[in-house]
Amino acid sequence: MTTTSAELLTDAFGRIREQVHEVLDGLTEDDLAVRLDDRANPVGWLVWHLTRIQDDHVADAAGTEQVWSSGGWQQRLGLPYPKGATGYGQSAAEVGAFKGVPAEALAGYHDAVHERTVEYLGGLSDPDLARIVDRGWDPPVTLAVRLVSVISDDLQHVGQADLVRGVIERRG
Repeated sequence: MTTTSAELLTDAFGRIREQVHEVLDGLTEDDLAVRLDDRANPVGWLVWHLTRIQDDHVADAAGTEQVWSSGGWQQRLGLPYPKGATGYGQSAAEVGAFKGVPAEALAGYHDAVHERTVEYLGGLSDPDLARIVDRGWDPPVTLAVRLVSVISDDLQHVGQADLVRGVIERRG
């Protein structure tokens, strides 16, 4: 059986989706906003951020509108952030403003972004992955490198969210 690069990438993003659902399962809005200290990222913010980065980067590569705006998720989640915010570079105070978002809504946004990602990946061939998507780096960033970067970032953040969840559960 031959596996294409797009199939491997789809599998990786599917694993992230599974982990997002596991980390959100059973958490309340209050749980999602718990910070281990005043500079730490809460579970909900971490999931929102990893999903925003995936949405932003995949939409940019695909030349499509982000699910955040096209699917009305900015309004649905009701966060006090500007339309284009992804969490990158946010201050501790901005992170602390993450409140009042149900786990089901975060999972819904992540699922919508995942569906868009899988749809995009399904149309890629191996030669597509060599396309330069960002000339602002030396060397320029290819689509393959960008997608692997998103996967790496997402895995780190979902792992961080799982760690915070474990601390919340142990604290009772």
